Amino acid sequence: VESMGGIHHGNFLPSEGANNIAYCLFSFDSLAQYEEYRVAILSKAECVKLFDEANQKKFILSYERSFMKPLLSDKQH
Repeated sequence: VESMGGIHHGNFLPSEGANNIAYCLFSFDSLAQYEEYRVAILSKAECVKLFDEANQKKFILSYERSFMKPLLSDKQH
């Protein structure tokens, strides 16, 4: 993500409750920049290898995206 202009905020697991959910939070300056990233990772060998491994080993059972804005931020959108 960072090599393509985004900010990686970390990977998170619940400390209680469901144990089959993980969150990977990252952000881009704009939705357009995020969409460019989504296209670029499809042709980046390192990313393709990671996706293939995750599919083969069933690390990811489902994939959902949510788009959020910071509650408190000095950036005005």
